[in-house]
Amino acid sequence: MKVLKFGGTSVGSPETILNVKNIVESQSEPVIVVVSALDGVTDQLLRTARTAASEDSSYMEQYSVIVDRHRCMVDAVVMPDKKEAVAVKVNELLDELGNILKGIYLIKDLSPKTTDAIVSYGEGMSSILMTGVIEGAEWFDARKFIKTTSYFTKHIVDMELTRSLIRETFKSLPKVALVPGFISSDKNTGEVTNLGRGGSDYTAAILAARLHATQLEIWTDVDGFMTADPRVINNAYTIESLTFVEAMELSNFGAKVIYPPTIFPVFHANIPILIKNTMNPDGPGTYITREVESDQRKAIKGISSINDTCLITVMGLGMVGVTGVNYRIF
Repeated sequence: MKVLKFGGTSVGSPETILNVKNIVESQSEPVIVVVSALDGVTDQLLRTARTAASEDSSYMEQYSVIVDRHRCMVDAVVMPDKKEAVAVKVNELLDELGNILKGIYLIKDLSPKTTDAIVSYGEGMSSILMTGVIEGAEWFDARKFIKTTSYFTKHIVDMELTRSLIRETFKSLPKVALVPGFISSDKNTGEVTNLGRGGSDYTAAILAARLHATQLEIWTDVDGFMTADPRVINNAYTIESLTFVEAMELSNFGAKVIYPPTIFPVFHANIPILIKNTMNPDGPGTYITREVESDQRKAIKGISSINDTCLITVMGLGMVGVTGVNYRIF
């Protein structure tokens, strides 16, 4: 069994969605497919909610754009025999979303709880849509087995409970299990929560680790980790293999190929990660494991960078023993 995660750009257009269909249906073993919201939809949902909270009636126009995009996508890619059923489910979610936005507009308030609920509709709709695209796909609600607990203002996964629920949910696997990424629920209240930006990667990694998958595949819009930012270095090339530690270092310092927390669950379970390009499925990608072959070891694997950042060095003996220096600096 493998876990395949497809990001927003992989489900952003009819062409890329059909690529996803071909990739999944060509698998020879059962797979769990984790999908993000359609490309850009999470940001659209947040903008629309904030517009409504500011008592600006133009939120309706922004909402209409979201509605039209999802309905057009259903028409474009869902198999004919599933189109009606998928359209009904997607329209139900769109109606719920519209009612929540209307409520925000009327009371002029957008709480963190409501924000979590709103952004969950992106993955909810995209995953239901994909069940009508991929032959034999069965939908599973991530809110029922990815459980979180509050930690200050964050939602932290309760790993012990989540592992138990995943094991119970996936006692028997269909040919294709379709799971919305990013979405979770509070273990005490049952309220909708989420795993934050990049959370779909994390959902996939948790599933792969708990179910002892043979491999976690992250399908995105690049061929893998590059030796440098190709927008800066025009002869940068794909790195064929990395260790978990190397991948984490590159991710933490600017290489936005994989969400860094994704690596922790699969590292401890020793499950390899393969980064692949949905638009170039025949490319080798980047293979991430605990160790790499001796002929792949290099002193420098890649260079990552973070834009718009300043490094300020403050030094001088005049600061020694002086109270309040840090306060005045910061």
